[in-house]
Amino acid sequence: MAPRSFLVSDELNDYLLDHTTPADEVQRSLIDATQALGDVSGMQIAVDQGNLLTLLARLVGARRAVEVGTFTGYSALCIARGLADDGHLLCCDVSEEWTAIGREHWDRAGVGDRIELRIGPAGDTLAALPLDPTYDLAFVDADKPGYVGYVDALVPRLRPGGLLLIDNVLWSGNVVDPAMTDDNTEAIRRSNDHVAAHPELESLILTIGDGLTVARKRG
Repeated sequence: MAPRSFLVSDELNDYLLDHTTPADEVQRSLIDATQALGDVSGMQIAVDQGNLLTLLARLVGARRAVEVGTFTGYSALCIARGLADDGHLLCCDVSEEWTAIGREHWDRAGVGDRIELRIGPAGDTLAALPLDPTYDLAFVDADKPGYVGYVDALVPRLRPGGLLLIDNVLWSGNVVDPAMTDDNTEAIRRSNDHVAAHPELESLILTIGDGLTVARKRG
């Protein structure tokens, strides 16, 4: 089973997916390959989230995008499909093993030529990018303690009107449970507060998947 929102019942989730463009053969293959990894497969985004990434990339006319945290490449595939024909997606991850699954499926989907994968700490990769507002879209789905730093690295590199998308911002509801004080939950709370108060961003949180922040850079 592909990942799904924790906020809706199984019955309602089935209804939502029945009224959502279904995953195609390549996407289903990638979902299956990820599920075969076991418990870590829960890091993959939900199908409807992937559809939203594609739609948002198309709506902003994205040509340049950056992803922090690629895992097995489902979100990258979805973003790349939403880019213009001459688009470029920079993916930042630390795992050669997991991203190899993505590379295979990107090529099968015909978007491999749009995706550049850089293996290494994402903070270092982002810091090495020119400090120019040239990116149309950024997606963050990586180590939670790094979220605030990723936001601060990405906002100056987004064009006015560009989108910053952040995954797992509800953390299975733990963000509102005062008993939850683990490092990841606290990091997500800090990031959510940081984005909500950021003077260059207008934002909201969607109750899709594990919670998705959609923020637009002002200007």
